[in-house]
Amino acid sequence: MKLSVWAKRQGVCYKTAWRMWKEGRLPVPVEQLPTATLIVHAESSQPNGVALYARVSSADPKADLDRQLARLTEFALTKRLSIVKAVKEVGSGWNGHRKGMIGLLRDPKVGVILVEHRDRLMRFGFEHIEAALAAQSRSVLVVEPDEMTDDIVRDLHEVIVSMCARLHGNRSAKNRAKKALEAIYE
Repeated sequence: MKLSVWAKRQGVCYKTAWRMWKEGRLPVPVEQLPTATLIVHAESSQPNGVALYARVSSADPKADLDRQLARLTEFALTKRLSIVKAVKEVGSGWNGHRKGMIGLLRDPKVGVILVEHRDRLMRFGFEHIEAALAAQSRSVLVVEPDEMTDDIVRDLHEVIVSMCARLHGNRSAKNRAKKALEAIYE
């Protein structure tokens, strides 16, 4: 394919791709024809590896990381998915400042990111990550997608947990959010 087509598929400006070729930094082999046209010999194969992602928010439930990873591994093996990477991480789900998650998003070998629950990957903006991965023919697979089926209830729960975490600390945030939701439905 032409360099311009390859650049468009990668989401890179043509001029940037041309500069990368000129500096010898293009990650794919390129051939220049006598007409000066640049032809990229890129692999057309889609990423097909599965990455397991387990996360806890603090060091207290660190033992849960191994249990999460075991459940994810068991799920992947029953579905006959080829595991290429497993990431365990301790960090907040409120922002995207986690090296393990960023590494998975950047890794071209990973076609599917397997998580136990949506909030294990991130609390807010999950749909944006899903859409960005879909644009690259990649996806996020959630083992337990029906933890909360109603979108409004899920959004309300996430906002309440966020506010409680800021007011009272992360440890008691879930309990306070649960009590708040119970009070709403009574």
